[in-house]
Amino acid sequence: MDNITHTLVGAALGQAGLKRRTALGMATLVIGANLPDVDAITYWTGGAIGFRRGWTHGILALALLPFLLTALVLAWDRSQRRRRRRALRADRPAAVPREVFFLAFLAVLTHPLLDWLNTYGMRWLMPFRDEWYHGDAWFIMDPWVWLALGLGVALSAWLGRGGRGGAGGADYPARVALALVVAYALAMLGISAAGRQTARRALAADGGAPAAVMVGPTFGNPLLWDVVARQGDGYRFGTLQVVPWRVRLQATPLPSGLADPAARAAAASPAARPFLGWARFPVFRVQRGPSATLVRIADVRYGAQGWAATTVVLPPGPR
Repeated sequence: MDNITHTLVGAALGQAGLKRRTALGMATLVIGANLPDVDAITYWTGGAIGFRRGWTHGILALALLPFLLTALVLAWDRSQRRRRRRALRADRPAAVPREVFFLAFLAVLTHPLLDWLNTYGMRWLMPFRDEWYHGDAWFIMDPWVWLALGLGVALSAWLGRGGRGGAGGADYPARVALALVVAYALAMLGISAAGRQTARRALAADGGAPAAVMVGPTFGNPLLWDVVARQGDGYRFGTLQVVPWRVRLQATPLPSGLADPAARAAAASPAARPFLGWARFPVFRVQRGPSATLVRIADVRYGAQGWAATTVVLPPGPR
């Protein structure tokens, strides 16, 4: 998910009452909710798709990142307390290590759970197994989630200012927002799963059983979903309409392009391996030139967007 969503989840957990468990509780929750995205640095160093949502999102990271965050929070807490004592200012309670660790673990865990919900996917078993998993339930940026969590956080913060909500009453808006978001996620997972079954039946009746089907959400409209399917040597597209419940398929398939020998050579090359490990519906387009053959590989989940594509350069030859 986008980092607005991750930040709002961490803030909502804090406003729901967890921030009071220890000093720096809110900071721990917000930082932890975003911490696995430290791998975003690969956008600037290259190899983003090969590394993203793997090493820092899998089970090994879930075991290590809470300890790292706990150590950083406690070190910051100690340094700030020393500065206050030197300045002869009143000190605040120290951060409690076990509570900081609990909040760090909870916050870090929310991150891969949310990332799994979208069509991009994440790799739970890294670094032990390089396999992608997809929930296909939330668009990577969901305004309804922003709205629910944003209102919950804002109302809880407002009620908590000056004790307007009474003892613990300020926690309720954030708790309600979190409950609504969990219910929304479960509903969207159910729609995606049921939509796949409906799409499979429609495809089987119109061209044969598909090898793979994705029913993914669209931005801002939980009642309209995209359908992408691998059928034969090509791809079929369509939409799932939730009310009334029906799947509409486009008549013309998109060839995968893998029948071209150059495409097969590119697919077998080490340069394409990280991308093809991530791509669920790869399409190949070959451009032959006097000095080289270029094979562009894109994932039709994301149309013609350049970030969801790679180019393999093959030496000139009979391909």
